[in-house]
Amino acid sequence: MAKKISLHEFQSYLAARLAGSTAEKSAGLLGVQAGSDYWLLDLADSGEIVPLTPLTAVPLTKPWFAGIANIRGSLYSVIDLSAFLGNEATPKNATSRLLLIGTRYGTNAALLVTRMVGLRYVEALTPQAPDGRVPAWAREAYTDNEGRHWKKIKVRELLSDGAFMDIGV
Repeated sequence: MAKKISLHEFQSYLAARLAGSTAEKSAGLLGVQAGSDYWLLDLADSGEIVPLTPLTAVPLTKPWFAGIANIRGSLYSVIDLSAFLGNEATPKNATSRLLLIGTRYGTNAALLVTRMVGLRYVEALTPQAPDGRVPAWAREAYTDNEGRHWKKIKVRELLSDGAFMDIGV
């Protein structure tokens, strides 16, 4: 009988395999969509992807704070990435996902995103000039061969951004 493993262990194994299957210079990135914007995260920082679970509302928080999610017995603060960026709130439907981003850094944080786009590789993207008007965690930008504009989230910097951590009204 095959050894049973948890979903988290399987995703970690798969991420390691995908990262190891390309040249060392080739960094695997996870692509997500938040509203109409496309975002990239390093696979090592992206964490686990889970279907949208029921969220518990938290009073006296900013509108982009979607609530608290119970993921296998652990509580995660859920931030609607699109709303946090000043755009429309993410619709809560079958394609919406929670991307657990903070576990690696000791924070139970999750981003509510419109949908998962899939894996992307830096070699297939064209770097763009950094935009000094956006926060430091989102300055790295790319364009793909289909003309889509991507911004890369630096998770460690996002988690230490005061605006991201200040959820109270």
